[in-house]
Amino acid sequence: MAGFSLLFNENCAVCHGENLKGAAQGPALIGKPLINGDDMDSLVASISKGNSAKGMPAWSGILSKLQINNLALYIAERRSGLTYTDFNIDNTLLINQDPIQTQHHTIKLQTVITDLDPLPFSIEPLPDGRILLTEKMRGLSIISKDGKQSALIKGTPKVYSDTGTPDVGLLNGLGWLLDVAIHPDYLNNGWVYLHYGDRCSDCNKVSRENKLPVSMNKIVRGRINNGQWIDQQVIWQASLEHYGMIPDTAAGGRLSFDQQGHLFFSVGLKGNDNHTGVQDLTTPWGKIHRVNDDGSIPEDNPFTKSPKALKSIWAYGFRSPQGLEFNTRTNELWVTDMGPRGGDEVNLIFPGKNYGWPLYSKGVNYDSTPVEYGKKLGIDFKMADIEQPIVDLTPSPAVSSFIIYQDKHFPKWNNHLIVGSLKARKLYRMKIEDGVLIENEVLIENLARIRDIEIANSGEILLLLEHGSGGQILKITSTSY
Repeated sequence: MAGFSLLFNENCAVCHGENLKGAAQGPALIGKPLINGDDMDSLVASISKGNSAKGMPAWSGILSKLQINNLALYIAERRSGLTYTDFNIDNTLLINQDPIQTQHHTIKLQTVITDLDPLPFSIEPLPDGRILLTEKMRGLSIISKDGKQSALIKGTPKVYSDTGTPDVGLLNGLGWLLDVAIHPDYLNNGWVYLHYGDRCSDCNKVSRENKLPVSMNKIVRGRINNGQWIDQQVIWQASLEHYGMIPDTAAGGRLSFDQQGHLFFSVGLKGNDNHTGVQDLTTPWGKIHRVNDDGSIPEDNPFTKSPKALKSIWAYGFRSPQGLEFNTRTNELWVTDMGPRGGDEVNLIFPGKNYGWPLYSKGVNYDSTPVEYGKKLGIDFKMADIEQPIVDLTPSPAVSSFIIYQDKHFPKWNNHLIVGSLKARKLYRMKIEDGVLIENEVLIENLARIRDIEIANSGEILLLLEHGSGGQILKITSTSY
Protein backbone atom coordinates (compact mmCIF):
# COMPACT_ATOMS: atom_id res chain seq x y z
CA MET A 1 0.00 0.00 0.00
CA ALA A 2 2.90 2.35 0.81
CA GLY A 3 4.20 2.37 -2.76
CA PHE A 4 0.76 3.18 -4.12
CA SER A 5 0.10 5.96 -1.60
CA LEU A 6 3.53 7.48 -2.22
CA LEU A 7 2.84 7.54 -5.96
CA PHE A 8 -0.51 9.22 -5.30
CA ASN A 9 0.88 11.73 -2.80
CA GLU A 10 3.70 12.77 -5.12
CA ASN A 11 1.47 13.34 -8.14
CA CYS A 12 -2.17 13.74 -7.13
CA ALA A 13 -2.51 14.78 -3.50
CA VAL A 14 -1.90 18.48 -4.15
CA CYS A 15 -5.22 18.62 -6.02
CA HIS A 16 -7.22 15.78 -4.49
CA GLY A 17 -5.84 15.69 -0.93
CA GLU A 18 -3.72 13.00 0.72
CA ASN A 19 -6.91 11.41 2.07
CA LEU A 20 -8.60 11.63 -1.38
CA LYS A 21 -11.27 13.92 0.09
CA GLY A 22 -10.42 16.82 -2.19
CA ALA A 23 -8.51 20.10 -1.92
CA ALA A 24 -8.83 23.66 -3.20
CA GLN A 25 -7.56 22.68 -6.65
CA GLY A 26 -9.49 19.46 -7.17
CA PRO A 27 -12.55 17.39 -6.21
CA ALA A 28 -12.80 14.47 -3.79
CA LEU A 29 -12.15 11.02 -5.25
CA ILE A 30 -14.00 9.10 -2.53
CA GLY A 31 -17.45 9.45 -1.02
CA LYS A 32 -19.11 10.67 -4.22
CA PRO A 33 -19.74 9.49 -7.80
CA LEU A 34 -17.06 10.18 -10.37
CA ILE A 35 -18.24 11.88 -13.56
CA ASN A 36 -16.33 9.54 -15.87
CA GLY A 37 -16.95 6.33 -13.92
CA ASP A 38 -15.02 4.48 -11.23
CA ASP A 39 -14.26 1.10 -12.76
CA MET A 40 -10.62 0.38 -13.58
CA ASP A 41 -10.92 1.13 -17.30
CA SER A 42 -12.64 4.47 -16.63
CA LEU A 43 -10.10 5.48 -14.00
CA VAL A 44 -7.16 4.59 -16.24
CA ALA A 45 -8.72 6.60 -19.09
CA SER A 46 -9.40 9.62 -16.87
CA ILE A 47 -5.85 9.68 -15.51
CA SER A 48 -4.29 9.10 -18.91
CA LYS A 49 -6.28 11.75 -20.80
CA GLY A 50 -6.63 14.29 -18.00
CA ASN A 51 -9.10 17.14 -18.17
CA SER A 52 -7.57 20.33 -19.55
CA ALA A 53 -10.74 22.34 -18.90
CA LYS A 54 -10.40 21.57 -15.18
CA GLY A 55 -6.64 22.01 -15.11
CA MET A 56 -5.82 18.29 -14.90
CA PRO A 57 -2.87 17.26 -17.08
CA ALA A 58 -2.82 14.21 -19.33
CA TRP A 59 -0.65 11.92 -17.23
CA SER A 60 0.01 9.54 -20.13
CA GLY A 61 2.89 11.80 -21.14
CA ILE A 62 4.29 11.96 -17.62
CA LEU A 63 3.76 8.56 -15.97
CA SER A 64 4.24 5.05 -17.28
CA LYS A 65 1.30 2.76 -18.06
CA LEU A 66 2.09 0.74 -14.92
CA GLN A 67 2.13 3.86 -12.75
CA ILE A 68 -1.20 5.01 -14.18
CA ASN A 69 -2.68 1.53 -13.60
CA ASN A 70 -1.40 1.55 -10.01
CA LEU A 71 -2.92 4.98 -9.38
CA ALA A 72 -6.25 3.76 -10.74
CA LEU A 73 -6.08 0.66 -8.55
CA TYR A 74 -5.22 2.72 -5.47
CA ILE A 75 -8.22 5.01 -6.04
CA ALA A 76 -10.51 2.03 -6.73
CA GLU A 77 -9.35 0.27 -3.57
CA ARG A 78 -9.89 3.37 -1.45
CA ARG A 79 -13.33 3.96 -2.96
CA SER A 80 -14.46 0.40 -2.30
CA GLY A 81 -12.72 -0.06 1.04
CA LEU A 82 -10.94 -3.14 -0.33
CA THR A 83 -7.42 -2.49 0.87
CA TYR A 84 -5.42 -5.66 0.38
CA THR A 85 -4.08 -5.73 3.95
CA ASP A 86 -7.52 -5.83 5.63
CA PHE A 87 -8.95 -9.35 5.55
CA ASN A 88 -11.98 -8.62 7.77
CA ILE A 89 -11.59 -11.69 9.96
CA ASP A 90 -12.81 -10.11 13.20
CA ASN A 91 -15.08 -7.35 11.95
CA THR A 92 -18.35 -6.87 13.82
CA LEU A 93 -20.73 -9.61 12.66
CA LEU A 94 -24.37 -8.57 12.62
CA ILE A 95 -26.98 -10.60 10.74
CA ASN A 96 -29.61 -8.35 9.19
CA GLN A 97 -33.03 -9.63 10.29
CA ASP A 98 -34.99 -7.29 8.01
CA PRO A 99 -36.12 -8.11 4.47
CA ILE A 100 -33.56 -7.13 1.84
CA GLN A 101 -34.88 -5.79 -1.44
CA THR A 102 -32.82 -6.94 -4.42
CA GLN A 103 -33.44 -6.27 -8.10
CA HIS A 104 -35.56 -9.38 -8.66
CA HIS A 105 -36.46 -10.84 -5.24
CA THR A 106 -37.02 -9.72 -1.66
CA ILE A 107 -34.91 -11.97 0.54
CA LYS A 108 -34.34 -12.67 4.22
CA LEU A 109 -31.48 -14.24 6.16
CA GLN A 110 -32.14 -17.07 8.60
CA THR A 111 -29.56 -18.61 10.91
CA VAL A 112 -29.14 -22.37 10.63
CA ILE A 113 -26.31 -22.81 13.15
CA THR A 114 -23.74 -20.68 14.98
CA ASP A 115 -20.60 -21.34 17.05
CA LEU A 116 -18.83 -23.46 14.46
CA ASP A 117 -15.06 -23.47 14.25
CA PRO A 118 -13.84 -20.05 13.00
CA LEU A 119 -12.32 -21.72 9.91
CA PRO A 120 -14.93 -23.88 8.17
CA PHE A 121 -14.46 -24.66 4.49
CA SER A 122 -17.36 -26.49 2.87
CA ILE A 123 -20.99 -27.50 3.15
CA GLU A 124 -22.84 -30.14 1.13
CA PRO A 125 -26.62 -30.68 1.49
CA LEU A 126 -27.70 -34.30 1.83
CA PRO A 127 -30.92 -35.60 0.24
CA ASP A 128 -32.59 -35.99 3.65
CA GLY A 129 -32.11 -32.31 4.56
CA ARG A 130 -28.99 -32.68 6.70
CA ILE A 131 -25.76 -30.87 5.76
CA LEU A 132 -22.22 -32.21 5.59
CA LEU A 133 -19.71 -29.72 7.01
CA THR A 134 -15.93 -29.58 6.82
CA GLU A 135 -13.89 -27.50 9.26
CA LYS A 136 -10.30 -27.07 8.10
CA MET A 137 -8.56 -27.95 11.36
CA ARG A 138 -11.19 -30.24 12.91
CA GLY A 139 -12.70 -32.60 10.36
CA LEU A 140 -16.06 -33.72 8.98
CA SER A 141 -19.39 -33.51 10.79
CA ILE A 142 -23.11 -33.44 10.00
CA ILE A 143 -25.57 -30.63 10.73
CA SER A 144 -29.04 -31.97 11.54
CA LYS A 145 -32.23 -30.57 10.08
CA ASP A 146 -32.85 -28.71 13.35
CA GLY A 147 -29.40 -27.08 13.34
CA LYS A 148 -27.37 -29.32 15.65
CA GLN A 149 -23.78 -30.36 14.91
CA SER A 150 -22.83 -34.01 15.28
CA ALA A 151 -19.61 -35.33 16.74
CA LEU A 152 -16.78 -35.53 14.22
CA ILE A 153 -16.99 -38.48 11.83
CA LYS A 154 -14.35 -40.96 12.97
CA GLY A 155 -11.77 -42.39 10.58
CA THR A 156 -11.58 -39.52 8.06
CA PRO A 157 -8.13 -38.32 6.90
CA LYS A 158 -6.05 -36.70 9.64
CA VAL A 159 -6.07 -32.91 9.81
CA TYR A 160 -3.71 -30.61 11.66
CA SER A 161 -4.42 -27.57 13.82
CA ASP A 162 -0.93 -26.13 14.13
CA THR A 163 -1.03 -22.90 12.15
CA GLY A 164 2.59 -22.01 11.49
CA THR A 165 3.37 -18.32 11.03
CA PRO A 166 0.39 -15.96 10.58
CA ASP A 167 0.51 -14.20 7.22
CA VAL A 168 -0.93 -10.64 7.27
CA GLY A 169 -3.66 -11.69 9.65
CA LEU A 170 -4.52 -15.00 8.01
CA LEU A 171 -3.78 -18.39 9.55
CA ASN A 172 -1.49 -20.65 7.59
CA GLY A 173 -1.16 -24.38 7.95
CA LEU A 174 -0.51 -27.70 6.25
CA GLY A 175 -2.88 -30.64 6.31
CA TRP A 176 -6.35 -29.09 6.28
CA LEU A 177 -9.70 -30.59 5.34
CA LEU A 178 -11.12 -28.76 2.33
CA ASP A 179 -14.12 -29.58 0.12
CA VAL A 180 -16.76 -32.26 0.55
CA ALA A 181 -19.11 -33.47 -2.20
CA ILE A 182 -21.50 -36.35 -2.67
CA HIS A 183 -21.64 -38.56 -5.74
CA PRO A 184 -24.42 -37.69 -8.24
CA ASP A 185 -25.87 -41.15 -7.52
CA TYR A 186 -25.38 -40.86 -3.76
CA LEU A 187 -28.81 -42.26 -2.90
CA ASN A 188 -27.77 -45.57 -4.46
CA ASN A 189 -24.03 -45.76 -3.74
CA GLY A 190 -23.48 -43.56 -0.67
CA TRP A 191 -20.13 -42.20 -1.87
CA VAL A 192 -18.83 -39.04 -0.19
CA TYR A 193 -15.73 -37.33 -1.60
CA LEU A 194 -13.20 -35.41 0.52
CA HIS A 195 -10.53 -33.03 -0.78
CA TYR A 196 -7.80 -32.28 1.75
CA GLY A 197 -4.18 -31.31 2.28
CA ASP A 198 -2.22 -34.53 2.68
CA ARG A 199 0.69 -33.80 5.00
CA CYS A 200 3.93 -35.68 5.51
CA SER A 201 7.34 -35.13 7.06
CA ASP A 202 10.76 -36.37 5.92
CA CYS A 203 9.04 -37.66 2.79
CA ASN A 204 10.78 -35.76 0.00
CA LYS A 205 13.81 -33.59 -0.67
CA VAL A 206 12.08 -30.35 0.30
CA SER A 207 10.89 -31.61 3.68
CA ARG A 208 14.25 -33.18 4.52
CA GLU A 209 16.25 -30.10 3.55
CA ASN A 210 14.01 -27.76 5.54
CA LYS A 211 13.24 -30.20 8.38
CA LEU A 212 9.59 -29.20 8.05
CA PRO A 213 6.40 -30.92 6.90
CA VAL A 214 5.06 -30.56 3.38
CA SER A 215 1.61 -31.11 1.91
CA MET A 216 -0.33 -31.49 -1.34
CA ASN A 217 -3.97 -31.83 -2.32
CA LYS A 218 -5.38 -35.34 -2.16
CA ILE A 219 -8.87 -36.74 -2.83
CA VAL A 220 -10.49 -39.81 -1.29
CA ARG A 221 -13.99 -41.18 -1.21
CA GLY A 222 -15.73 -43.20 1.45
CA ARG A 223 -19.07 -43.85 3.10
CA ILE A 224 -20.49 -42.71 6.43
CA ASN A 225 -22.02 -45.40 8.61
CA ASN A 226 -23.07 -44.74 12.23
CA GLY A 227 -20.61 -41.90 12.62
CA GLN A 228 -17.73 -43.83 11.04
CA TRP A 229 -15.85 -43.21 7.79
CA ILE A 230 -15.62 -46.57 6.00
CA ASP A 231 -14.70 -48.09 2.60
CA GLN A 232 -12.11 -45.37 1.86
CA GLN A 233 -10.59 -45.31 -1.63
CA VAL A 234 -7.93 -42.95 -2.99
CA ILE A 235 -9.29 -41.08 -6.02
CA TRP A 236 -6.31 -38.83 -6.77
CA GLN A 237 -2.91 -38.29 -5.20
CA ALA A 238 0.13 -36.44 -6.53
CA SER A 239 3.62 -37.85 -6.46
CA LEU A 240 5.45 -37.15 -3.19
CA GLU A 241 8.05 -35.15 -5.09
CA HIS A 242 5.33 -32.54 -5.71
CA TYR A 243 4.50 -32.00 -2.02
CA GLY A 244 5.58 -28.52 -0.90
CA MET A 245 5.67 -25.97 1.90
CA ILE A 246 3.15 -23.41 0.59
CA PRO A 247 0.24 -23.50 3.07
CA ASP A 248 -3.17 -24.94 2.31
CA THR A 249 -4.71 -21.44 2.07
CA ALA A 250 -3.45 -21.60 -1.54
CA ALA A 251 -4.72 -25.12 -2.23
CA GLY A 252 -7.93 -24.26 -4.09
CA GLY A 253 -9.39 -27.55 -2.99
CA ARG A 254 -12.82 -27.58 -4.66
CA LEU A 255 -14.79 -30.47 -6.19
CA SER A 256 -17.54 -30.57 -8.83
CA PHE A 257 -19.27 -33.35 -10.80
CA ASP A 258 -20.72 -33.19 -14.28
CA GLN A 259 -23.71 -35.24 -15.44
CA GLN A 260 -21.54 -38.03 -16.83
CA GLY A 261 -19.89 -38.80 -13.50
CA HIS A 262 -16.63 -36.97 -14.19
CA LEU A 263 -15.08 -35.30 -11.16
CA PHE A 264 -13.41 -31.91 -11.62
CA PHE A 265 -11.11 -30.57 -8.91
CA SER A 266 -8.90 -27.52 -8.40
CA VAL A 267 -5.31 -27.43 -7.20
CA GLY A 268 -3.96 -23.96 -6.47
CA LEU A 269 -0.45 -22.75 -5.74
CA LYS A 270 0.89 -25.73 -3.85
CA GLY A 271 4.41 -25.77 -5.23
CA ASN A 272 7.16 -23.93 -3.40
CA ASP A 273 6.67 -20.44 -4.82
CA ASN A 274 3.98 -18.34 -6.51
CA HIS A 275 4.81 -19.06 -10.11
CA THR A 276 7.22 -21.90 -10.90
CA GLY A 277 5.46 -24.95 -12.31
CA VAL A 278 2.01 -23.48 -12.94
CA GLN A 279 2.65 -23.45 -16.71
CA ASP A 280 4.38 -26.86 -16.54
CA LEU A 281 2.08 -29.75 -17.49
CA THR A 282 4.20 -32.20 -15.47
CA THR A 283 3.22 -30.56 -12.16
CA PRO A 284 -0.24 -30.74 -10.52
CA TRP A 285 -0.56 -27.23 -9.09
CA GLY A 286 -2.15 -24.23 -10.77
CA LYS A 287 -4.48 -26.61 -12.60
CA ILE A 288 -8.06 -27.82 -12.93
CA HIS A 289 -8.11 -31.63 -13.16
CA ARG A 290 -10.70 -34.11 -14.40
CA VAL A 291 -11.01 -37.79 -13.53
CA ASN A 292 -13.74 -40.42 -13.59
CA ASP A 293 -15.64 -40.97 -10.35
CA ASP A 294 -13.30 -43.86 -9.46
CA GLY A 295 -10.15 -41.84 -10.15
CA SER A 296 -9.35 -43.31 -13.56
CA ILE A 297 -8.46 -40.96 -16.41
CA PRO A 298 -11.10 -40.20 -19.06
CA GLU A 299 -9.82 -41.01 -22.54
CA ASP A 300 -10.93 -37.62 -23.89
CA ASN A 301 -8.93 -35.51 -21.43
CA PRO A 302 -6.92 -32.95 -23.43
CA PHE A 303 -3.41 -34.14 -22.51
CA THR A 304 -3.78 -37.92 -22.54
CA LYS A 305 -1.56 -38.17 -25.61
CA SER A 306 1.11 -35.79 -24.31
CA PRO A 307 3.93 -38.08 -23.14
CA LYS A 308 5.11 -36.08 -20.10
CA ALA A 309 1.91 -34.25 -19.10
CA LEU A 310 -0.22 -35.31 -16.13
CA LYS A 311 -3.16 -37.00 -17.79
CA SER A 312 -5.67 -35.64 -15.27
CA ILE A 313 -5.09 -31.98 -16.26
CA TRP A 314 -8.13 -30.30 -17.83
CA ALA A 315 -6.94 -26.65 -17.92
CA TYR A 316 -4.04 -24.69 -16.44
CA GLY A 317 -2.71 -21.24 -15.54
CA PHE A 318 -4.61 -20.69 -12.26
CA ARG A 319 -3.45 -18.98 -9.08
CA SER A 320 -5.95 -19.68 -6.30
CA PRO A 321 -9.15 -21.25 -7.70
CA GLN A 322 -11.58 -20.82 -4.81
CA GLY A 323 -14.81 -21.85 -6.57
CA LEU A 324 -15.62 -24.60 -9.08
CA GLU A 325 -19.05 -25.42 -10.51
CA PHE A 326 -20.40 -27.38 -13.47
CA ASN A 327 -23.50 -25.95 -15.14
CA THR A 328 -25.66 -28.98 -15.87
CA ARG A 329 -27.95 -26.97 -18.18
CA THR A 330 -25.23 -25.72 -20.49
CA ASN A 331 -22.52 -28.36 -19.88
CA GLU A 332 -20.08 -25.60 -18.94
CA LEU A 333 -17.43 -25.59 -16.23
CA TRP A 334 -16.90 -22.32 -14.33
CA VAL A 335 -14.13 -21.28 -11.93
CA THR A 336 -13.49 -18.32 -9.65
CA ASP A 337 -9.78 -17.57 -9.32
CA MET A 338 -8.27 -15.19 -6.77
CA GLY A 339 -5.61 -12.83 -8.09
CA PRO A 340 -2.98 -10.95 -6.08
CA ARG A 341 -3.74 -7.21 -5.84
CA GLY A 342 -6.58 -7.02 -8.33
CA GLY A 343 -7.15 -9.65 -10.96
CA ASP A 344 -9.83 -11.76 -9.24
CA GLU A 345 -11.61 -13.62 -12.03
CA VAL A 346 -14.72 -15.54 -13.05
CA ASN A 347 -13.68 -17.92 -15.83
CA LEU A 348 -15.47 -20.18 -18.28
CA ILE A 349 -13.23 -23.23 -18.64
CA PHE A 350 -12.35 -24.91 -21.91
CA PRO A 351 -10.33 -28.15 -22.04
CA GLY A 352 -6.62 -27.73 -22.62
CA LYS A 353 -6.67 -23.93 -22.40
CA ASN A 354 -4.23 -21.63 -20.59
CA TYR A 355 -5.70 -19.07 -18.15
CA GLY A 356 -2.54 -17.04 -17.80
CA TRP A 357 -1.02 -17.21 -14.34
CA PRO A 358 1.79 -16.27 -13.79
CA LEU A 359 2.40 -14.89 -17.27
CA TYR A 360 -0.31 -12.26 -17.11
CA SER A 361 -2.97 -10.85 -14.80
CA LYS A 362 -5.24 -7.81 -14.80
CA GLY A 363 -3.99 -7.27 -11.24
CA VAL A 364 -0.49 -6.50 -9.99
CA ASN A 365 1.75 -8.10 -7.38
CA TYR A 366 1.38 -6.98 -3.77
CA ASP A 367 4.47 -4.79 -4.16
CA SER A 368 2.81 -3.03 -7.16
CA THR A 369 5.07 -4.64 -9.77
CA PRO A 370 3.41 -6.12 -12.87
CA VAL A 371 2.61 -9.82 -13.17
CA GLU A 372 5.01 -10.92 -15.88
CA TYR A 373 6.90 -13.96 -14.61
CA GLY A 374 7.20 -15.29 -18.14
CA LYS A 375 10.38 -13.26 -18.47
CA LYS A 376 11.94 -14.90 -15.41
CA LEU A 377 10.76 -18.36 -16.44
CA GLY A 378 11.85 -17.96 -20.04
CA ILE A 379 8.34 -18.55 -21.37
CA ASP A 380 7.36 -16.76 -24.58
CA PHE A 381 3.63 -16.39 -25.14
CA LYS A 382 1.06 -14.48 -27.11
CA MET A 383 -1.91 -12.82 -25.43
CA ALA A 384 -4.13 -14.56 -27.98
CA ASP A 385 -3.11 -17.87 -26.38
CA ILE A 386 -4.42 -16.86 -22.93
CA GLU A 387 -8.11 -17.19 -22.12
CA GLN A 388 -9.43 -13.92 -20.67
CA PRO A 389 -11.83 -13.84 -17.71
CA ILE A 390 -15.53 -13.40 -18.32
CA VAL A 391 -15.63 -11.16 -15.24
CA ASP A 392 -12.64 -9.22 -13.91
CA LEU A 393 -12.97 -8.19 -10.27
CA THR A 394 -10.48 -5.40 -9.67
CA PRO A 395 -9.94 -4.25 -6.97
CA SER A 396 -9.99 -7.72 -5.42
CA PRO A 397 -12.95 -8.64 -3.21
CA ALA A 398 -11.11 -11.95 -2.52
CA VAL A 399 -13.58 -13.93 -4.60
CA SER A 400 -14.52 -17.28 -3.07
CA SER A 401 -17.05 -20.01 -3.77
CA PHE A 402 -20.17 -19.69 -5.91
CA ILE A 403 -23.19 -21.54 -7.25
CA ILE A 404 -25.01 -21.53 -10.57
CA TYR A 405 -28.56 -21.17 -9.33
CA GLN A 406 -31.07 -23.65 -10.75
CA ASP A 407 -34.25 -24.04 -8.75
CA LYS A 408 -37.76 -22.66 -8.27
CA HIS A 409 -37.30 -20.72 -5.02
CA PHE A 410 -35.69 -17.77 -6.84
CA PRO A 411 -37.04 -18.15 -10.38
CA LYS A 412 -35.62 -14.84 -11.66
CA TRP A 413 -32.11 -15.95 -10.67
CA ASN A 414 -32.13 -19.14 -12.68
CA ASN A 415 -28.80 -19.77 -14.41
CA HIS A 416 -27.25 -16.77 -12.65
CA LEU A 417 -24.03 -17.05 -10.68
CA ILE A 418 -24.30 -16.30 -6.95
CA VAL A 419 -20.74 -15.46 -5.94
CA GLY A 420 -19.23 -15.05 -2.49
CA SER A 421 -16.26 -13.03 -1.31
CA LEU A 422 -13.97 -13.09 1.69
CA LYS A 423 -12.34 -9.71 2.17
CA ALA A 424 -15.27 -7.73 0.74
CA ARG A 425 -17.87 -9.63 2.84
CA LYS A 426 -20.32 -9.32 -0.06
CA LEU A 427 -22.58 -11.68 -1.98
CA TYR A 428 -22.89 -10.94 -5.70
CA ARG A 429 -25.37 -12.00 -8.38
CA MET A 430 -23.98 -12.19 -11.90
CA LYS A 431 -26.06 -12.73 -15.01
CA ILE A 432 -23.88 -13.85 -17.90
CA GLU A 433 -25.14 -14.39 -21.43
CA ASP A 434 -23.01 -15.56 -24.37
CA GLY A 435 -19.85 -14.90 -22.40
CA VAL A 436 -20.82 -11.33 -21.48
CA LEU A 437 -21.66 -9.99 -18.01
CA ILE A 438 -25.16 -8.51 -18.31
CA GLU A 439 -25.98 -7.80 -14.65
CA ASN A 440 -23.73 -7.55 -11.59
CA GLU A 441 -25.65 -6.90 -8.38
CA VAL A 442 -24.53 -6.86 -4.76
CA LEU A 443 -27.22 -8.88 -2.97
CA ILE A 444 -25.81 -8.67 0.55
CA GLU A 445 -22.96 -6.57 1.97
CA ASN A 446 -21.24 -6.00 5.31
CA LEU A 447 -21.80 -9.63 6.29
CA ALA A 448 -18.73 -11.82 6.95
CA ARG A 449 -16.21 -13.82 4.96
CA ILE A 450 -18.34 -16.11 2.78
CA ARG A 451 -16.41 -19.35 2.42
CA ASP A 452 -18.95 -21.58 0.67
CA ILE A 453 -22.38 -21.42 -1.00
CA GLU A 454 -24.77 -24.27 -1.80
CA ILE A 455 -28.37 -24.76 -2.90
CA ALA A 456 -30.53 -26.44 -0.26
CA ASN A 457 -32.98 -29.16 -1.26
CA SER A 458 -35.77 -26.59 -0.84
CA GLY A 459 -34.15 -24.27 -3.39
CA GLU A 460 -33.10 -21.82 -0.72
CA ILE A 461 -29.44 -20.78 -0.63
CA LEU A 462 -27.01 -21.76 2.11
CA LEU A 463 -24.05 -19.57 3.07
CA LEU A 464 -21.09 -20.78 5.12
CA LEU A 465 -19.45 -17.91 7.00
CA GLU A 466 -16.02 -17.84 8.61
CA HIS A 467 -15.36 -15.38 11.41
CA GLY A 468 -13.05 -14.96 14.37
CA SER A 469 -15.98 -15.34 16.77
CA GLY A 470 -17.05 -18.64 15.17
CA GLY A 471 -18.38 -19.90 11.86
CA GLN A 472 -22.06 -19.90 10.92
CA ILE A 473 -24.42 -21.33 8.34
CA LEU A 474 -27.14 -19.00 7.07
CA LYS A 475 -30.09 -19.63 4.80
CA ILE A 476 -31.34 -17.12 2.20
CA THR A 477 -35.10 -17.35 1.71
CA SER A 478 -37.56 -15.47 -0.48
CA THR A 479 -40.33 -13.54 1.23
CA SER A 480 -42.68 -14.18 -1.69
CA TYR A 481 -42.21 -17.92 -2.10
